[in-house]
Amino acid sequence: MPKRYDSSLQADTNVSQAQNAVNKLHFAVSQAMSHPTEQTIEQAERRLAHTEQAMLQAERSLGGQGVELAEEMFAEEKRRLNSIQSQNGQGNQ
Repeated sequence: MPKRYDSSLQADTNVSQAQNAVNKLHFAVSQAMSHPTEQTIEQAERRLAHTEQAMLQAERSLGGQGVELAEEMFAEEKRRLNSIQSQNGQGNQ
């Protein structure tokens, strides 16, 4: 019985970590959108990679259930970051 409780706590922790990672990604992408410098874009890209890992861990611990909202938020932040990267690349051409 305790093992089941422990795995449930671990799953909740993984989901919380994924949600926190998405929130931090949102902040980093917002910073990059407000101040699109090489540094802010790189920070957002690093945060994106970290968030991907947190999302994968949460999905593995729950079998893909319970992380839908975090996945939607993550997808939106990826779109926002991609738009910054596109604008930044096009501005140099």
